[in-house]
Amino acid sequence: MTHNPLASLFTAALLLLGVYSNASTKVKAPAPISPIPTRNQVDWQRMETTAFIHFGMNTFHNLEWGDGSAPATEFAPQSVDCDQWARVLSEGGIKEVILTCKHHDGFCLWPSRYTDYTIAHSPYKNGKGDIVGEMAAACRKYGLKFGIYLSPWDRHQASYGTPAYVEHYYKQLHELLTNYGDIYEVWLDGANGGDGYYGGANEKRTIDRRTYYDFSRAAKMVAELQPHAVIFSDAGPGCRWVGNEKGFADPTNWSFLRSKDVFVGYDKAEELTTGHPDGDMWAASECDVSIRPGWFYHANEDAKVKTPDELLEIYYKSVGRNGLMLLNLPPGPDGRIHEADINSLMNFRKKLNAELGHNLANKAKVKASDSRGNGYGAATVNDGNFDTYWAPHDGITNGMLTLTFPKATAINRLMLQEYIPLGQRVKAFHVDYYANGKWQRLPLDEPTTTIGYKRLLRFPTITTNKVRITISDARACPCINEIGVFCAP
Repeated sequence: MTHNPLASLFTAALLLLGVYSNASTKVKAPAPISPIPTRNQVDWQRMETTAFIHFGMNTFHNLEWGDGSAPATEFAPQSVDCDQWARVLSEGGIKEVILTCKHHDGFCLWPSRYTDYTIAHSPYKNGKGDIVGEMAAACRKYGLKFGIYLSPWDRHQASYGTPAYVEHYYKQLHELLTNYGDIYEVWLDGANGGDGYYGGANEKRTIDRRTYYDFSRAAKMVAELQPHAVIFSDAGPGCRWVGNEKGFADPTNWSFLRSKDVFVGYDKAEELTTGHPDGDMWAASECDVSIRPGWFYHANEDAKVKTPDELLEIYYKSVGRNGLMLLNLPPGPDGRIHEADINSLMNFRKKLNAELGHNLANKAKVKASDSRGNGYGAATVNDGNFDTYWAPHDGITNGMLTLTFPKATAINRLMLQEYIPLGQRVKAFHVDYYANGKWQRLPLDEPTTTIGYKRLLRFPTITTNKVRITISDARACPCINEIGVFCAP
């Protein structure tokens, strides 16, 4: 046969073109499965740890719930160090701070135009102070996001319970949303209606929690004025209460709620702890807890501050169960966060970093039982990139990921993450490790059902060179974007 150099070059060119064509062919991504989160909701959950600051009239009366009868002149801090608050929280790894701008007693930490029960009528800075403004500025200085708590219930306002109060409430919300820069969370408390001062009436007033405030109006106002903000309440729509004040989510924790059933003040707390597996609305759980027994500062609780180990336990049962940890640190009458609270926060962060700061999975080789193709392979689960993920072919609602380490490795912590922008999918999974020539089930003391944004598992230290995660059931093909393996001290 006669060799034709032109034909050979042509064939080589076709082969080369085919290689590049195949390499550039994009595999179709999995379709989202509703409900799915907005970008704001994803960014919110990725913060993981945020903080509450409860400070106000109650701080100076040793109370948790003031009734609104204390004169504004009794709010008399000698100083308020918002810079210290923000600095401490930033150093403690906190990403966002929510300030109680108005608690149930109705006292406003900003000079609201719509009531005289404000900081403008107090001795603080001769009536020229604005703690909301000071806190917002301190958050910007230290790179923290800023959120607001505006109690719907107002035990001071004489009009509470009438249509006039609803207008009053939205005027105040508008003030907060327009005068203090970017707001990233708006907190709507579920405690509404009851006894109060009410302009001197000293009586009990009840309202219909489902309809009185017309909270859909709040959602529209926030969306228009602060498009980056999420709204917290028992009913979302941005995020939901976890159903307790211990900071604990359930091991089975869905990021969904049934929108037609829930409302602000929803009284089925056990459902909020687990979410609704058949929900039609994305509302991940915010796990609120105070570092002290109370939400406001009380001197007799200085020795009762939660220990770093207790805070670590809360982290594992909030962030580690598909929630967000919201930790309250209440400043005292001196306008500063107490040293006991600071020490506990800092040592908690040190312990957390020691336990989860070195991901052993980064050195492992990962093999998947199935992959939908280029860009969705097993190697994506330990590349440290949130936006890459392993996914099998459509229609496959189970799967297996096996991590093989270079040598026998001691481990006692495991982290799994789903790519939540495409929805929460996993319904059940289990974990095995290889030892003594056979696969053995990982010893766990909690059910392995949901994963969501993040699932953290703790277990007695084992030594192995292989770990296998088996997803046995899912709402659609699994999308796992990160696996972490750790050995806590």
